[in-house]
Amino acid sequence: MSTHATVLAVTDRIRERSQSTRSDYLQRLREIRNRDRGSDRMGCANVAHAVAGAPANDKLRIVAERGPNLGVVTAYNDMLSAHAPYQGYPDIIKHEARSLGATAQVAGGVPAMCDGVTQGTPGMELSLFSRDLIAMSTAVALTHDMFDAALMLGVCDKIVPGLLIGALHFGHLPTVFVPAGPMASGLSNTAKSKVREQAAQGLVGRKGLLEAEMAAYHSVGTCTFYGTANSNQMLLEAMGLHVPGSAFIQPGDAMRETLTREAVRTVLGKTSAQAFEVPPIGEMVDERCIVNAMAALLATGGSTNHLIHWVAVARAAGIVIDWDDFSQLSDVVPLLTRVYPNGTADVNGFQDAGGPGFVIGELVDAGLMHADVLTVRAGGIREFATIPSMAGEALRWTPAQPS
Repeated sequence: MSTHATVLAVTDRIRERSQSTRSDYLQRLREIRNRDRGSDRMGCANVAHAVAGAPANDKLRIVAERGPNLGVVTAYNDMLSAHAPYQGYPDIIKHEARSLGATAQVAGGVPAMCDGVTQGTPGMELSLFSRDLIAMSTAVALTHDMFDAALMLGVCDKIVPGLLIGALHFGHLPTVFVPAGPMASGLSNTAKSKVREQAAQGLVGRKGLLEAEMAAYHSVGTCTFYGTANSNQMLLEAMGLHVPGSAFIQPGDAMRETLTREAVRTVLGKTSAQAFEVPPIGEMVDERCIVNAMAALLATGGSTNHLIHWVAVARAAGIVIDWDDFSQLSDVVPLLTRVYPNGTADVNGFQDAGGPGFVIGELVDAGLMHADVLTVRAGGIREFATIPSMAGEALRWTPAQPS
């Protein structure tokens, strides 16, 4: 189906509004892309410092063999259940990169705070500010400038927008975002809310309330309500920046590590026998890509925080959007999901019902998302209208269907 007239009109207005800033942004990207790679361009002392801590074989690949070197930016810490699984990801990424004749280095870590921990405390005053700090920290990490591509490890509220803003300032690099998945469903929101009401009435003490809260938020993985963190994951799928369908596979699922390894293969363009050069993220995130993210947010009833975050994300790519654009798209994009707090199901229920893949497929088929966008996969956005599964030890993707 052809793209909906309103979607085209909004996109055209954004493109016209952004003509100067987007042109300047792309010109900077072209200038940077035309440079020699890092280990050839930088001074000998600079290169020596960059590889001093690397194993001997990695040094050989980076300096002599000129193999691709991946920069990893991680938001790992123990305070966010969603980010706890990232502890072992760098080793997995390095192992997979080496198997493909490449190398990977952790370029840097970024701060990541959990709003669930800081809510109602003075620490929450730093929450929104932390997004820009994360963006700057991402830029600091990538400023080492030794990388041929990048992987971003982050899930939660301000972390993904910050990582994305930072990555777009190094938009000449092919970049893939690597999710960690949601925790298994615990105590339902209905049951948890009932205990909270009883606690407010003095019918349940602190011990009982704490037990209920810990039964709801109980393991590693993202909190399962459809807030900002899980909205981030939906938008990254709609922008084509993930391995398709990887957003809501739980950390304990055997497929999770395979998907992480697939992210390495993806950013290196080695997911099939046919070579595919992943576009630089700054070229991939264009006006159409931003509109696709906006449509996905509206179709899923995602976090209203993204009305702030995606204005900043777009601007980092030289694209100017405003809330009128969201409003005009909302006139034609229907609400396709009811995930808590807009319903009773959590994101695991959403995934079981078809997940991001089904939503993306419906929007593309209805002409409410641009089908002609660049993504990190050769199959374009249609490849994101699928659900991954394991066939023996290999990944396979099938069209997402509603349950």
